[in-house]
This record gives sequence, C-alpha cells and structure tokens, in this order.
Amino acid sequence: MSNSKSDTNPQLDFAAVADAIRAWGKALGFQQIAFTDTDLETHAAHLKNWLHNNYHGEMAYMAAHGAMRWTPQELVPGTLRVISVRMDYLPPQDEPENILADGNKAYISRYALGRDYHKLMRKRLAQLAQRINDEIAPHNFRALVDSAPVLERGLAQKAGLGWIGKNSMLINSKAGSWFFLGEIYTDLPLPIDRPQVTEHCGSCRACIDICPTGAIVAPNQVDARRCISYLTIELSGSIPEEFRAAIGNRIYGCDDCQLACPWNKFAATTGEADFQPRHGLADVELITLFNWSEQQFLDNTAGSPIRRIGYLSWLRNIAVALGNAPYAENIVAALQARSAHPSELVREHVAWALQQQLQRQSLAQQSSLQQHSAIIGKI
Repeated sequence: MSNSKSDTNPQLDFAAVADAIRAWGKALGFQQIAFTDTDLETHAAHLKNWLHNNYHGEMAYMAAHGAMRWTPQELVPGTLRVISVRMDYLPPQDEPENILADGNKAYISRYALGRDYHKLMRKRLAQLAQRINDEIAPHNFRALVDSAPVLERGLAQKAGLGWIGKNSMLINSKAGSWFFLGEIYTDLPLPIDRPQVTEHCGSCRACIDICPTGAIVAPNQVDARRCISYLTIELSGSIPEEFRAAIGNRIYGCDDCQLACPWNKFAATTGEADFQPRHGLADVELITLFNWSEQQFLDNTAGSPIRRIGYLSWLRNIAVALGNAPYAENIVAALQARSAHPSELVREHVAWALQQQLQRQSLAQQSSLQQHSAIIGKI
C-alpha cells in the first residue's frame, strides 16, 4: 500500500490510463479489469437485511466492521475509484459431477484444489497498483483479496463484471461464475465503466432446486447456516444432524449451485499453475484422507486454503462423508480406529458415522435375506 497522496497531473488522459491498466492487468493473468465508484448504498441495504436475518451464522466478522464494508473511504481514506478484477480458477479436464456421484470419493470445492488464491492475486494486484504508481502517477492504493471488509460482488457488479445471481454468486454472461474477484482501492479519478444493471437468471431455479440443504431460501438470499460451504469451512463446532446426510461426500465447500448454473457452459478453465489440483485432491478416496495424520494434513495442505479449517474440522467433515458412504468393512474399521479420538468434536461425528454405516449394513443384510428367501421359495 502506498502512503503517498495522489498529485494528479491534470494533463493525464484517464481514458488512456484505463486502457493501459486493462492491458497490464491482462498481462498479469486477470481475465477482466473494470472500474467503478464507491457508492454501495443498494448493496449495503441488502447486506444489512441479510445480517438482520442472522443468515451469517457464526461469521461475526461480517457484522464487525460496520459501515467500513460498504464505505471504501473508511477503509482506505481518499478512495475515489475501485479497480475490480476477476481471474478464472476452474481446473481443466475436471469431472466434478463424477466425484460427487461416487460416495467413496472426497469432493472438495474446485477453488480449493490448488494453492491459496489470496496470495497469488494479492501479489499481482499489488504489482499492478505499483506499476500505476510508477508509470502513471503516484496514488494512494490498497490491493484487496478477501483480506478486508469489502463488498466485492457489489463492486464487481457496479464495474460491469456481471450480475449477482440467485445463488448470490457473481455471474458473467461470457464466463459463468468460476472465477475469483479482487480489488484495488485508489484515489485516481479513473473513468467509470457501465454497471451490469440487468440480471439474466430469468425464471431459472436450477441453483435453488439443486442446493442439497435448501440454503438458497429466496433469490439472492443464502442462509449460510444451512450452506454446506459454511458448515464444512466456517462452522467450528458440531455440524447439525439435520444437514449431515445432505452433505454427502462434500468435505470442503460445495459447488452444486455453480454446477447447476446454465451460464457456466461458458466458463473457461484456468491456465494458472497454482490453481491446478495438488496431492491428487481432485480425485481421492475419503478413507485415504481420513487416515492422514495431523502432520500429513499440515504437509499436504501447506499453501492451501484448506489448512485454515484445521485438522479436527478436517476429520469431522470426512467422518460425516464416511457416514454417508456405501457400507464397507474398511470404512467401519477406519471409523472405529478414531472412535476414541481425544477431540470430543471428532468422537461425536465418528460415532454418528459408525451408526450410519452399521444401519446400512443391517439393511443390506435384511435385503440379502429377503432375496435369498424369495429364491428358496421358487425352488
């Protein structure tokens, strides 16, 4: 972040400056770069209503900073414009639907398969901001990627990068929604791009209907307390039993609303090496991950967003997924091996998973006996 107050040259052609920034941004790997002002009144009203409904659950940080989240000048004094960028992250040759359909596999949200995007994007945004500082004019700036209270989707919508869909994701008509967002707050009076004022979801309910836990309670209203991403990442305690079966094999995040969105037929895959899947996490057995020691977890999630949930939540999530998996003796054995884990959180979820597995075994045995009896009766 620069501390210098912008001393803008009145002779500067800011339309040309904006074009240069777009070109530099694309050279740094951003797929789109746009500009907006700081008026977030409409989006602030939506956030306040969401918080009033307690849809943020335990995410106290969403309410902690007051007006700073919707008033960029309070976060970075002197801010006049926001440079909003997006970067694609969908891995190539990925078949997420096949992983979701296999109850023995672990599903991890596609954004978390590679290295942590925060560091990569923040570094490049800082490079872009510094180049503006060095080659255009000194300016007061701050590069942001989920690192401060920012209404990033609202800013991106105002900058024309897309509309906010019924699943609360930013959707671009030419790129879907598989992308990250980032911002540069600056005091340069850059020209403002036309906002995305029309929404193109129409009567489509694909994201609402596909949500396993019914978290999209109304168009553009997500109750985080029901959302699998919240339950497996943000929630630190016990996952409510009413949602455990619906979680299926999703052990970190959920992409169902994006997988169902028809606009994602236009999504492009990423060419960023850091966003490629690491340690085989795009296609891996649940039991393999459940058997990781804490040191293996730390080693294999170094530089990954997954590490932030910690080892105990990792085991908690996988225990739930194993409880939802088809019955197998090796799953029961793996769960039993952790049934006396020092963590009460882990023990609770392991006990639930064992109960689910044994119930499934009992049902399978009853079905087998009925089939056997039917065959005997025909003899």
